Order: sequence, then structure tokens, then C-alpha cells
Amino acid sequence: MTSKNVDIAREYFQAVRTGDLAKVGELLDEEIVWHQPGANRFSGERKGRDAVFAMLGGMMEASQGSFAIDAIHALMGNGDMVAASIHFAGRREDASMSMDGVDVLRLEDGKIVEMWLFSHDQVAEDAFWGK
Repeated sequence: MTSKNVDIAREYFQAVRTGDLAKVGELLDEEIVWHQPGANRFSGERKGRDAVFAMLGGMMEASQGSFAIDAIHALMGNGDMVAASIHFAGRREDASMSMDGVDVLRLEDGKIVEMWLFSHDQVAEDAFWGK
């Protein structure tokens, strides 16, 4: 199961990187629980695929379309969990951010049912997104 879940995570990150939102939607469970870190306007828990897509849309708007995962360093599986070491970045007219992070995905029946995100510099990420 671990290797299948790593493959699903790889497919998810590839879809995110290429902007294939239909594929992202297929891989996220309809009732996904998403844990967004920090103390910014996007922080907190989102429940459901629609709420996650609304948050991601807000991030794209706030970053003037620039927010992206630009590197996946490693994917590591352990049962129904996959940890992804990534790099992400975003910019807008008056600010930018660029940092490593770790995303932890929990999968069930081929779908991502829960997601935890960790940022290397949460203070800088909070400052970028604002309140």
C-alpha cells in the first residue's frame, strides 16, 4: 500500500505543478480535512474539497497567480501516510516568499483524505499572506 500511496502523492503534486485542477479534484476526497499552518488569513482547518479549492483560489488571487510548488525534493511513505519535502514560492508587487516545506498526506482507498502542511519559515509565510 505504501508504494501505491507514494504514486498517488506523486500524481497529486504533478497535477498541482501543471495546474491540472480536474486531476487534483479527482485525487482529493470530497470530505478532505486540510490543516493550513500559521497565523494568516488562510490558516486553519478546511473541511471538504470545495473549501480547499476556495482557499487555494484565494491564495492564487493574493499572489497574483504566482503561488506554486516549484520543486518536490522527496516523497516518503509509511502505510497510509506520505510525507513530501517540497519547495514553494509566491510573489506579488510588494512582497515575495520562497521556502522549503513538508506536506503530509493521509490516504484511504486511493484518495487524499487529510493533509497537514509545514513551512520552513512560518513567520515569513504569515507576513506574505497577511491577516
